[in-house]
Amino acid sequence: MYEYIRRSMYETIRNTKMTAELEIKPTESEMEILQILWAKKTCTVREVHEILEKNKDAGYTTTLKLMQIMHEKGLVDRDTSSKTHIYKPLLNQQKTQQHLVSRMIENVFNGSASRMVMQALGNHKASKEELEAIKQYLEDLSKK
Repeated sequence: MYEYIRRSMYETIRNTKMTAELEIKPTESEMEILQILWAKKTCTVREVHEILEKNKDAGYTTTLKLMQIMHEKGLVDRDTSSKTHIYKPLLNQQKTQQHLVSRMIENVFNGSASRMVMQALGNHKASKEELEAIKQYLEDLSKK
């Protein structure tokens, strides 16, 4: 029954033209898990945990609990048809990134995208390829 209610709520949100990406604010830990799910498409808790463990000290039960919470929040879907549950992201990666960047520009950089870009480039050493891609992007924008 809980699953039916959750799915009904999700459909209501989608039907009223509200996207989950605008309503849900993933935490930093949830974003790490979403990054893995976006790259892999579907994963078990064990697979996500093994990837997380490479970069930080994370307990399996912590990863499991986080993914259960993400399911409750509507960030991920869970296939429970077999003993090993399979998770997949419900949020679109590009829309989520756009939303989070827009929020950051408004909240941290007073609405100035250029200040954010200059800060990012000043704090992070961009590769030659990245700089070329940025130049090309700026050229394309100036032609519009």
